[in-house]
Amino acid sequence: MSNKTLTRMDLAEAVHAEVGLSRNDSADLVESILTHVSDALAAGETVKISSFGTFAVRDKAARVGRNPKTGEEVPIHPRRVLTFRPSHLMKDKVAAGNKA
Repeated sequence: MSNKTLTRMDLAEAVHAEVGLSRNDSADLVESILTHVSDALAAGETVKISSFGTFAVRDKAARVGRNPKTGEEVPIHPRRVLTFRPSHLMKDKVAAGNKA
């Protein structure tokens, strides 16, 4: 398994290579897309990207947790969390990558 991390600059370079935009325009395009996605999620919207997956925001209720070391009960406050559900195509592609 590779330890490579895909960065914004990698995405911008891929847009530059595939589409032919300048490097600055490619970086601006990637930044704009990521801003739109993050703004939508911050507003509580669901973001669906075909053949990739679905990002959604969930509201988790308050609950009582335990400190595993002491056993002391600790209140866990309500919060919003980001979830990602990959599409079946993405799951298949990732699974096929493990076989190589």
